Amino acid sequence: MAKRDYYEVLGVPKGASAEEIKKAYRQKAKELHPDRNADKPDAESQFKEVNEAYDVLKDADKKAAYDRFGHAAFEGGMGGGPRGPRPGGGPYAGGDFASAFSDVFDDLFGDIMGGRRGGQRATRGSDLRYNLRMTLQEAYSGLQKTINVPTAIACETCGGTGSEAGAEPTTCPTCSGMGKVRAQQGFFTVERTCPTCSGMGQIIKNPCRACGGAGRVEKERALSVNIPAGVETGTRIRLAGEGEAGLRGGPQGDLYIFIEVAPHPLFEREGTDLHCRVPVSMASAALGGEIEVPTIDGGRSRVKIPAGSQSGKQMRLRAKGMPALRGGGHGDMYIELQVETPVNLTSRQRELLREFDKLSEDNNPETSGFFRKVKTFWDGMKG
Repeated sequence: MAKRDYYEVLGVPKGASAEEIKKAYRQKAKELHPDRNADKPDAESQFKEVNEAYDVLKDADKKAAYDRFGHAAFEGGMGGGPRGPRPGGGPYAGGDFASAFSDVFDDLFGDIMGGRRGGQRATRGSDLRYNLRMTLQEAYSGLQKTINVPTAIACETCGGTGSEAGAEPTTCPTCSGMGKVRAQQGFFTVERTCPTCSGMGQIIKNPCRACGGAGRVEKERALSVNIPAGVETGTRIRLAGEGEAGLRGGPQGDLYIFIEVAPHPLFEREGTDLHCRVPVSMASAALGGEIEVPTIDGGRSRVKIPAGSQSGKQMRLRAKGMPALRGGGHGDMYIELQVETPVNLTSRQRELLREFDKLSEDNNPETSGFFRKVKTFWDGMKG
């Protein structure tokens, strides 16, 4: 059976350009690939035929020979590529199958693997991190602050293109814009980053003098940020598009602000609740009374101390804590009493305390209860 004309196999006219031939081949290869046509027994032979045709027509010298002599140009061992055994049985019908399959793989699986392989003409800018330390009061009320961020911004001279006078970059002649070059090593095709364009796929003939062709320059930028009320240590705020400028006009990265709330001398935070330890005298704890305590908003609240209060006793002030970050009201504030023992007593104070201690043997229930338990423990040990 006579071979079909290679142009007919690919469905292109004889005067088709290299790009038209490549486009037609990829379309045919995707349509006829055996993995996509398991139910069509003739798909594999058609796929081989397409590969053989493309292997000849993609090469300028082979194409010229074919245009002049037809299939006779490759008879007698002058064919266009290896005819090694196919894994699983059956020969390949000529053609540089490894290279051809690599092209097909790009189209078949490029979307799944994250887009076509090859260099990027524009690279997204890096994300930036800014650590912001603030007080508890600022976290309570929210904060608007201007920060200075050292970053790379788009070059104003070239408009981010990297070319002098705003000229557009040109396609790299070595890799034809792919950013990678391929080398055949036996059956395998090895891809490497293009040495000419460093994987960018484009080259700049006249680089901008201001940025050296990068399309961006280093500069400190003032940025006004709004920190919402209720943030706490570890809160992360993302500002989209406020990171480094992209390379050669690529999109900007993001800026992440990490919050650290400094310790407060009066309040300890636990989520949206606040805790405040308040010292009281023995007399105030025993007799009861009122004390005035501060609140995080700068106000004051009066708290009634019950008579006979002990150290560690807590009293709650509703809605006097921190605001919830995403709404939902405020937490509570807890007052914890710390009964203070007096120091540096005068002789008269010691005398009064000794007298008071003798008179208060029946007024210390916790002490009496503790020593009853101790006596029971010791008696048990003796038994």
